[in-house]
Amino acid sequence: MALTDGYAVPPAERVVARLRRHARHMFWPSVALIAICGAAGYFGSVFGGWISIAIWAAAALLAVLLFLLPLGEWLTTRYTVTTRRLVVRTGLFVRERRELLHSRGYSVTVRTSWLQSAFRSGNIVIAATDQTTIARLRDVPRAHMVTEALHDLMENSQRKYGAGWLPSDSEPAPRSASGQVSSEGPIR
Repeated sequence: MALTDGYAVPPAERVVARLRRHARHMFWPSVALIAICGAAGYFGSVFGGWISIAIWAAAALLAVLLFLLPLGEWLTTRYTVTTRRLVVRTGLFVRERRELLHSRGYSVTVRTSWLQSAFRSGNIVIAATDQTTIARLRDVPRAHMVTEALHDLMENSQRKYGAGWLPSDSEPAPRSASGQVSSEGPIR
């Protein structure tokens, strides 16, 4: 039996936003790369022979550790908000993917430091109804706008899919005064 037998097919999922950490995260690694290149260029030309080779090898190692690893971490951490879910992808060597459906309901909290508020970014903490943290979106640009979008998407999703999908050719079943669904079918 197919997943949609007798039920309406949900609307197509659309991407609302693709996010990653604020670019400010790459400031110090970029400064380190510039300093490493400058120091290696100067000291590599001052000294000759094997010392010059050792300086360039140390500069390459430092560039990998202080620039390429943070760049890889920044590039591989992605937050995708769609009309039905939030997808969090993290990990440079070990990939992890978390999906949170808006219809499940969760609480959204924004935490900003003084530096983050200067750049209008913040940490978004998504918690389940029992206040256990499900996901933490770190240093997201325009954090308050993302939070408002998550609230709107969660509200719309719960309104559309809260009680389950309706059969495609029928209307909602009538309810009695006590709120029970009538078994007689829709009123025409």
